Amino acid sequence: MNTARQPDPSAAPTPAQTPTPAATATASAATADQARPPVPRGAAFLLAQIGAHAAGRFAERVAALGLSPADVGLLRMVAGRPGLSQRALAEDLGVVPSRVVALIDALEGGGLVERRRSAGDRRNHELHLTPEGRRSLGKVSRVASAHEDDLLAALDPDGRAQLLELLERVAAQQELTPGVHPGYRTLAKPAAKRKEKG
Repeated sequence: MNTARQPDPSAAPTPAQTPTPAATATASAATADQARPPVPRGAAFLLAQIGAHAAGRFAERVAALGLSPADVGLLRMVAGRPGLSQRALAEDLGVVPSRVVALIDALEGGGLVERRRSAGDRRNHELHLTPEGRRSLGKVSRVASAHEDDLLAALDPDGRAQLLELLERVAAQQELTPGVHPGYRTLAKPAAKRKEKG
């Protein structure tokens, strides 16, 4: 007959068996770390993260002017090359001409851009800003300056200059067209509705 005493299952655990609060916290943290996905690291992610943030904030700012970022890009391009044809604009943007027609229709309807028949080729239309378009672009310039100041507030002037130089080098190496946002290639709809002129 076995007379050895069996442990009482109802007995309280000994101090050696009881986990300390620190051990419990460590185990919980380890479990949480295992469940938490790894944080993306690297310049490519940061560029995408900051770019999405900057684009969203800029869209909010120019929406107050009755414009979309796509509108702003087109106004800048027309202002930089008065008399630019719709076909040339489509080539610069990397989109089909019919998409440019829809975008320019919206700007023309808002009184910001006008089409003029080309003196050299009556089949082509030249694009020009209207006086209202120039005024709108002046307002955009002020908004864009404030936007950049807010976005780069963590950097001093030397840091800003260095960042700009580095980004320009990356953009050139990637063969991105200066001043042209690649988003025009995936833009599904023409510009947002503009405010009615009073």
